[in-house]
Amino acid sequence: MGTLPARRNIPPWVKVPEDLKDPEVFQVQTWLLKAMFGPDGSRIPYIEQVSKAMLELKALESSDLTEVVVYGSYLYKLRTKWWMLKLAEAMTALELGPWMK
Repeated sequence: MGTLPARRNIPPWVKVPEDLKDPEVFQVQTWLLKAMFGPDGSRIPYIEQVSKAMLELKALESSDLTEVVVYGSYLYKLRTKWWMLKLAEAMTALELGPWMK
């Protein structure tokens, strides 16, 4: 997804500093994130609001994977990670991805 601009604000539902400790970190195929978050991550603020988490994406060099870092309370971090990985699994199983690459 490329490099997104640096974070300027922290959503009001994220409690500083306790929700910024121990983020959930995982990797997802970049094409899936483009489909989920829209061009240039335009849907990230909406996804953050719905999931009550804060997301940070880091493109991995020489890979088709993007690192997703999720900040927030323990349950919201786990729930956000779970639904993102389940969506990736479903799209891969249904072979919905090749047209997005």
